[in-house]
Amino acid sequence: MSKEMYSFYDRNKKKISLRPEGTVSCIRACIQHHIFNKSLFQKLWYYGPMFRYERPQKGRFRQFYQLGIEIFGTSNPISDFDIILLTIKIWNSLGILKDLTLEINSIGSIAVRNSYSIDLQKFCKKYLNKYHLDGINESIIKNPIRLLDSKDPNIKLMMLHAPKLKNYLEISSILRFKKLRSYLDQKNISYIINDRLVRGLDYYNDTVFEWKSPKLGTQNTICAGGRYDLLVKNLGGPNNSAIGCAIGIDRLFLLKNTFQKKLENYKDYTDIHIIFVDKLYAIFALDIAERLNFIWPQLKIYTNITQFNLSNQIKYAIQNHTKFLLILDSYFLGLNKMIVKNISKKNNIKNIFIEFFKILVFFIILYNYFY
Repeated sequence: MSKEMYSFYDRNKKKISLRPEGTVSCIRACIQHHIFNKSLFQKLWYYGPMFRYERPQKGRFRQFYQLGIEIFGTSNPISDFDIILLTIKIWNSLGILKDLTLEINSIGSIAVRNSYSIDLQKFCKKYLNKYHLDGINESIIKNPIRLLDSKDPNIKLMMLHAPKLKNYLEISSILRFKKLRSYLDQKNISYIINDRLVRGLDYYNDTVFEWKSPKLGTQNTICAGGRYDLLVKNLGGPNNSAIGCAIGIDRLFLLKNTFQKKLENYKDYTDIHIIFVDKLYAIFALDIAERLNFIWPQLKIYTNITQFNLSNQIKYAIQNHTKFLLILDSYFLGLNKMIVKNISKKNNIKNIFIEFFKILVFFIILYNYFY
């Protein structure tokens, strides 16, 4: 990353470096403002410009924009799955999941990677002349692991015969990676295990992943992430495990042509609007929404816990193209019943089938809730 830092001197001869990524800045802000003192577990996001002094090309700019997501306070493999699942929801909402491929890998602990780097360095120095790679001596000395994801065809050929990082992994990293794959398999999420997938920063450990699109050419990664369990402590904070990812907004917009028509025809809508006029039912409404989302994550469910006027809520639901109203009325609740009303104007066969299936899910959840 040092060669990519955008650094210069200002008018006062003070050296300035523009941020190349957001994770470190986010952690420093949390430490400075004592966020981790309140709770180690945090889910945070940010958006803004980043800067890297590298050769501009398609999908790569010296000033670019990233949406960052960080999960602090857990080393459980479920958090690895959680952040990948969140990215899938984003791709689904944009209608581009079919254009993307998920690649995952385990790079082990920092200590294991240091040991691997020494062996990889010895291998590369031995075979540089054979593969006509005399000019990469500096890269080998600084960070030989970066050669794993090199685009140079000669380097790729040499790395086919190089030691494999996966053969150096500790049992804890192997089991962790196996657990993540089991979570992905349970949800039928397609992925590719890329043994050569590494991150450009040295603080990553264990799980790393990338979302790529063949429609973007060589710079085809629109989202990349991984674990960094020691970084918070190394920056002066508490011992706090973490995982995060960043979405390249510029590259995301390069995919615009592939789903422009979908965006033009897209109308914001709500699948279910849960309505209640008695504030005593607020917790009950939130619980129903949570249960619905757990069984059917794709549903867009809206619950206003501050508005108790029935007519205003119905008006809001109609304006937001709501498909179903789920009305919590004290009389019907006393009979263990709820009012479910379809206010969608769509009436073709396909939509009728979809809406019927959704309403069936509602009744299953409500039955389980009461009985």
